[in-house]
Amino acid sequence: MREKCGVFAAVSENAARKAYYALIALQHRGQESAGISVWRHRIKTVAGRGLVPEVFRNGELAKLRSNLAIAHVRYSTSGSLTETQPLETGCCGKRIAVAHNGTLTNFLPLRREYEGRGVKFHHSVDSELLGVSFLWHLKEMGDEFEAMRAVFNEVKGAYSVAFLFDGKILVARDPVGFRPLSYGFGDGHYFASEDSALRPFVDESEGGKIRDVEPGEVFLLDENSIESRVLAKEKHHSCVFEYIYFARPDSTLDGVNVYTARVRMGRELARESPAQGDVVIAVPDSGRAAALGFSKESGIPYSEGLIKNRYIGRTFITPGQFYRELKVRLKLSPVREVVVGKRVVLVDDSIVRGTTMRRIVAMLRKAGAREVHVRIASPPIRHPCYMGVDIPTRHELIAAFGSVEKVREAIGADSLAYLSVEGLKKAVGRSGLCMACLTGEYPEWAFRF
Repeated sequence: MREKCGVFAAVSENAARKAYYALIALQHRGQESAGISVWRHRIKTVAGRGLVPEVFRNGELAKLRSNLAIAHVRYSTSGSLTETQPLETGCCGKRIAVAHNGTLTNFLPLRREYEGRGVKFHHSVDSELLGVSFLWHLKEMGDEFEAMRAVFNEVKGAYSVAFLFDGKILVARDPVGFRPLSYGFGDGHYFASEDSALRPFVDESEGGKIRDVEPGEVFLLDENSIESRVLAKEKHHSCVFEYIYFARPDSTLDGVNVYTARVRMGRELARESPAQGDVVIAVPDSGRAAALGFSKESGIPYSEGLIKNRYIGRTFITPGQFYRELKVRLKLSPVREVVVGKRVVLVDDSIVRGTTMRRIVAMLRKAGAREVHVRIASPPIRHPCYMGVDIPTRHELIAAFGSVEKVREAIGADSLAYLSVEGLKKAVGRSGLCMACLTGEYPEWAFRF
């Protein structure tokens, strides 16, 4: 497993500066590093560890004047934290910059195959393989679309990716469409992991348009032209965890608004697993929409019972258990006046390791809550993800081997209930979801090698 990240690409005036603001809009998808690559007769990249404003605070944007840019924010789950993206690599006499969101399931055997052909790799992350595979096939075929068709046939797994090379940008979404990717045009052409990052640059009231990139769709752009083709398409399996947790609530992914889906998750949860409570509170921020839905459906009033420190990043995407636990204590503070003496219904989007929820329940009891009833707006996560979410091994998953009752005991709640798989499907309201982390049923295409 490598990363769950955010990508952006632009062909427009001041492309690098727009990339900077787009990365800020995508910051929730990765907080460890950020980078921008531009084309100025050659590839020029500025990247570093830290949040976007930290990486680009000393006038670096002024060095990146160009009308072609790709950009990236990274969240790693293993490997070196120093390997920022966009990463530059080379093959067959050409250089390429790669910005990638996803994980390649056949990375190691395919890398060994290319090394056997004499290709030298310079990075440990799987993203480099995408650039190498593309350049290898481009040399063979001489056509970017045919080269990418060969990549689709060869490279398996999840990849929404942007390449920068030879004064061109190529953007592609894998044939299954695991990871989200949106396209917008107005005064230029823009691509981003979520459409919420495109809206500052695309005014649909003035003729601009934003849409999803189709699974298997490839765009090729330079400063004077754009062309797109759908080169391969398998059964759609986009990641359900985007709707549960990762995406911003104001994003619309594959035609479904994330906020609306999360409110429906809360409503379905209240129907399936009602609770005797005096107040509904959310674990902010990603549990808030589901908590509102639970409140509306149950009739139990909603209040802000936990206050979030906005200057502490997301605990789920912080490497290392010690730092995750420390950030929970710094990040959330209970509102005593809301919970004291109350039967609290605590709604969150998911439980992964259980450490965060256990500490929150303990905080609420210490603040005076009489009872704490936990309701989770997704099914138990029992299986690892091989397509880019930080669920690398089953032994880390609190629900993998135990019953709901054992999880309840572990987190210290008075009651615990999860949304069912069918309830989740109904709430999201679309077919073609990858739910392997919940069901253990992995999409065939990703492992067909």
